[in-house]
Amino acid sequence: MYGNGNELSERKKMILRAIIDAHIDRGEPVGSKYLIQNNNIAYSSATVRNEMAELEELGYLEQPHTSAGRIPSELGYRFYVDSLMERYRYTRDELEQLDTIKKSKEEELDRIIEQAGRLFSRITNYTAITVKPRPVQVVISQFNTVYVDSHSFVLVMVSNTGVAKTKLIKTSAPIDPALTDKLSSLLNMHLSGINIAELAYSSIIDIQRSMFGYEEIVEPIIKCIYDTVNEIDRGDVKVEQVNRLLEFPEYSNLSELRGLIGMLEQKEDILNIISNSKKDTINILIGKENSVDIMNNSTLIFKTITANDKVVGAIGVIGPCRMDYSKVITTLDMISNSITGMFGSDQAMLTDGEKGENND
Repeated sequence: MYGNGNELSERKKMILRAIIDAHIDRGEPVGSKYLIQNNNIAYSSATVRNEMAELEELGYLEQPHTSAGRIPSELGYRFYVDSLMERYRYTRDELEQLDTIKKSKEEELDRIIEQAGRLFSRITNYTAITVKPRPVQVVISQFNTVYVDSHSFVLVMVSNTGVAKTKLIKTSAPIDPALTDKLSSLLNMHLSGINIAELAYSSIIDIQRSMFGYEEIVEPIIKCIYDTVNEIDRGDVKVEQVNRLLEFPEYSNLSELRGLIGMLEQKEDILNIISNSKKDTINILIGKENSVDIMNNSTLIFKTITANDKVVGAIGVIGPCRMDYSKVITTLDMISNSITGMFGSDQAMLTDGEKGENND
């Protein structure tokens, strides 16, 4: 028998909230005696025990050992987050730390998000993640060439996402500016706006035929374009204070901890989760709500960041299901709103890549 929250009386809600608050704070099972002594619950010990037993039967609590108190289940945490949690109140020092985000307005957005991730970890004491998400689909929208000398030129590629990349191309045969101009015209004619994964071999042959006498430079250029698109497309994840996971007894199993850290380092699973998330809202994935098995004993909370109605990144934390949800959610809401509010639709705000930062 599992509840949906509608059957809970106000008394049950009060006791459930008190249990979860105490468990988050202490990390231990909570008994009726502790609740009565520390939470000003004006009911007899027998009444509290009966309510706790019913909450367990409904699926909101679990009893790890017969003689122990109760701990929240995933259902209990979910109901707490959705219906019982009170908004966190900051200390003066925490407010001063949060105010530093507003002083970062002259920084590029990518750097602001990274700084916000470090601040998020420092205030909440959880491992923070910042994500630069994958674009929907990357294509090269414009090619340019810059002649350097008789055996080298720079290939400039601008993606449909506004990212500019440069690569130095060296040739064995001597070249001149007219040849590099011709090459850029051919690339724009045959490859501009084309999904590189679907590039027809006939297009490559056409370029090679038009570059009569210089066919050998076409193949390395095509490889360079493939590599550049994959580099732009992969997104990125940065992890702040991964060592904080060691502070929680929930991660005492070293094998599971290594698996979790490995997942964060490989980045692919986190990028998939962020890419498929709800936009403009705080996403809270508790335990088995996570699609990745290694995260079944963890909670992931994150929110995408938008600027000029475009998703430009995400900030979140990962930690045990026994998480200070109120503090994390309130802090995340404040940080994300501060960043979004700094750059409204009336002010263009670009990431490092969108400013055309070159990478040789």
